[in-house]
Amino acid sequence: MGYSPKFIAKMKEVVEQIRDDRMDFPIRVVAALDDTCTVCPHKGKSTCEASIGSNEHVLSMDNKVIHHLELIDGAVYNKSFLVQLTAEKVKADDLDYICKGCSWLSYGVCKEGVTALREKYTTK
Repeated sequence: MGYSPKFIAKMKEVVEQIRDDRMDFPIRVVAALDDTCTVCPHKGKSTCEASIGSNEHVLSMDNKVIHHLELIDGAVYNKSFLVQLTAEKVKADDLDYICKGCSWLSYGVCKEGVTALREKYTTK
């Protein structure tokens, strides 16, 4: 799923790297355009230009994630730490608030992913 073939390819690459337990690397957490946005057809010079209000919407979701995980905007964390933290702190139903208004939320794939992540990394 995505906004263009290039965006889909970039998202696939990012997801594969995050899912690969053999890889660990630093990730800068930002409430702003990120690496995935680089190939998005809606990327403006420094903001999302998909529609009126889209940049504010994306920033709102970024900030909700940062707050929910108790992270610092602009700080760098290891991928392994972020994956474990997400597994511990994010439940599928949390996405109804964190991702409210996201066009992908209704497909259920993110909730499925969070559920699978929690099953893999946390004890019941």
